[in-house]
Amino acid sequence: MGKIGFDNEKYLSLQSEHIKERVHEFGGKLYLEFGGKLFDDYHASRVLPGFQPDSKIRMLSMLQSDVEIVVVINAGDIEKNKMRGDLGISYDEDVLRLIDIFRGLGFFVGSVVITQFAGQPAAEAFSKRLTDLGVRSYHHYPIIGYPSDVAHIVSDEGLGKNDYIETSRPIVVMTAPGPGSGKMATCLSQLYHEHKRGIQAGYAKYETFPIWNLPLKHPVNLAYEAATADLNDVNMIDPFHLEAYGKTTVNYNRDVEIFPVLCAMFDRIQGSSPYRSPTDMGVNMAGFAIVDDEACQAASRMEILRRYYTGLVQRVRGTCDENVVRKLELVMQQAGVTPEICPAVKAALDKAQSSGGPAGAMVLPDGSVVTGKTSPLMGASAALLLNAIKVVGGISDDLKLISSSVMEPISVLKTENLGHHNPRLHSDEVLIALAMSGVTSPLAALAQQQLSKLRGCDAHFSVIISEEDSNLYKRLGIHVTCEPKYETKRLYHR
Repeated sequence: MGKIGFDNEKYLSLQSEHIKERVHEFGGKLYLEFGGKLFDDYHASRVLPGFQPDSKIRMLSMLQSDVEIVVVINAGDIEKNKMRGDLGISYDEDVLRLIDIFRGLGFFVGSVVITQFAGQPAAEAFSKRLTDLGVRSYHHYPIIGYPSDVAHIVSDEGLGKNDYIETSRPIVVMTAPGPGSGKMATCLSQLYHEHKRGIQAGYAKYETFPIWNLPLKHPVNLAYEAATADLNDVNMIDPFHLEAYGKTTVNYNRDVEIFPVLCAMFDRIQGSSPYRSPTDMGVNMAGFAIVDDEACQAASRMEILRRYYTGLVQRVRGTCDENVVRKLELVMQQAGVTPEICPAVKAALDKAQSSGGPAGAMVLPDGSVVTGKTSPLMGASAALLLNAIKVVGGISDDLKLISSSVMEPISVLKTENLGHHNPRLHSDEVLIALAMSGVTSPLAALAQQQLSKLRGCDAHFSVIISEEDSNLYKRLGIHVTCEPKYETKRLYHR
C-alpha cells in the first residue's frame, strides 16, 4: 500500500558486497553482531516501503557458503523464563525455533552460547537439552567490573575464562532471541581467544537503525526511537565520527557510551583499535537504497502513530509505564505526527458515536475509508473485515456474504458449549463461516479472494479489541491501532 520508497535489490547487492569488503579488511575472519531481527523485520518494511521483511536473511544467503551462525542467549533470561512478546514463547524455546529456521534455509548453525552463566539450574538444563539434541553449546561467565575494568576484562581471568567457540567459516554471525543477550561481549571474547591463538579476526556490527547517513530527526530515525521507547534508546550525533572525520553521522546512545571502552579493549587485545567511531563499526547500507525519501518519511510518521497508540494501550494494560508514553509523545512532536494523519482514527470514533457502540475503520489501498460497527452476532473487528473485503471486491453492501443460519449455530456453540459469555463472533470465526459459505455461494468465495488486498492497510478501533482479533489482523498484514479503553468497565479483560 502506498509508494515504494526503498530499492530492495539494490540494498541486497550493496550490503553483501560491503560485508565482503569488511571481511577482507580483517584478513578473512569477521565476527558480525546482528542487531534486531534477522528475518521477519516488519518494522523495517513498514518504515522503508519496498524493504522485504526477509531482506537480511536473503542478503546473507548471497554469502551462505561463508556464513556460520551462532545463537546467543543470556542464562538469566533462561532462568527468568523471559518471553518474546511478539511470539508468546520463551527465549530458550525461541533459540530452538531460530535454529530450525536457519537450518531450513540452508544455513550452518555452529553452536549456542549461554552468556552470564553462573550455574543457574534452568540454564544447566537447557545446556543439557541442547547436547541431547546434538547442538554444541558453550558457556560464557560473568566478569567482575564489566565493562569498565578493561585490564581485568581483557585477561585470562576475564574473557580468558570463557569457553572458546570453535568456528569454521569466515563470517560468524552473532544473533539472539532478544536484546541484552550478550552478542557484543561474545564477539569480544572470541577476538581475545583468536588473538591468543595467533588468528587475525575482526568485529563489525550490523544494525539497520538508526540509519547513520540520514539526518538525526529524519522520521525514519525517529520511528526507531518510537520502536525502542521502552529501552530508552536515544538517537544522537556520533561525536567520535565528527571529531575524526568532520562529518555528521547518526548513532544511538548505547553505542556512543560504550565506544571508549571498546576502543580500550581493542587496544589491549590487538594492540590498536581498528575503528575511530561507533559509526565505523557498522556495516549498514540501508540509507543508500532509499529511492523516494518522501514516501519513507510518510510511512515512518504512520509507524510513529501506531507505536504511540500501542504505548497508550500498554499503559492501560499495565505493561508499560508513563515514561514510555511521554517518550512517544515527544517523538510524535519532533516528527510532526498527529492522529489526523490516519483517516481511520476519526472515522472509527465518528462511527462509534453514531452507532452507540464499539466501531472500527480501515483505510483501503485506494485511500477510501470503510467502517464497521458491533452487532448482535459480530464484533466491530469482524464487521469491519467483511465490509472491507466487500468494498475492495466491488461487492454491493446490500448483499449478505454469510447467512445468519451459518453464524447463529457458531454463536450458540460458543455460549452454550464452550463457556463464552459473549455471543458475538471474532474475526477468525467469521472468516471460517465465510469459508464454509464459499462452498455453496460464489459470492462468499469471491469475497475470500479479496483478503490479500488488505495487506498493508491501517485499521483503527474505538476500543481495545480482543487478542484473537488483533492476532488475526496481524496475520492478514493489517496494521491495527486502538483507543486506550475497554468496551466494559470490568477489571479483568481477556
